[in-house]
Amino acid sequence: MSLRQSIETYIHAKDGNRPHLLLSAFATDAELVMEVRTDEISFPTAVRGLDDISAVLVSKFAQRYENIYTVCMGAPPDAATEFRCDWLVCMTEKESGATRVGFGGYTWHCQDGSGKISKLKIIIEEMRSLPSELSQLILEWVQALPYPWCPREMPAHSAPDIPSVQKIARQLAG
Repeated sequence: MSLRQSIETYIHAKDGNRPHLLLSAFATDAELVMEVRTDEISFPTAVRGLDDISAVLVSKFAQRYENIYTVCMGAPPDAATEFRCDWLVCMTEKESGATRVGFGGYTWHCQDGSGKISKLKIIIEEMRSLPSELSQLILEWVQALPYPWCPREMPAHSAPDIPSVQKIARQLAG
């Protein structure tokens, strides 16, 4: 498996609540480091081991959120053992129906030629909570983007007329 395939497997596992997929994407002793730069969402700062990573990023995440779309910005990696990309996420909260739109960065590391992820650093730059009435508009927008790899400028060209969403899309366009 390549790093690209491992990243895509992670995205499908997280967005689709399929924790079993992570076994083929992460090393069993993998490390997760989280840097959260917003008060809108919380995660542990560090997690070690495939089971705990799976619980934090997939199982527990899916208990709280649904309609999850994660888009990696830019071209996927070729034969890299380390890769960094920005991401965009849109989702709805199960309990309140509120819509979440956020962005940040991923840094992926592979220690060996297996392509399995040995370390993942996730930076959450911004996470906005928006009224549930906006969910259909936001989800239609993100669903129309190429998945899971999207050209950086594309979200800004089609972002709905919601100031916080347009701001996030402009920041991703860089």
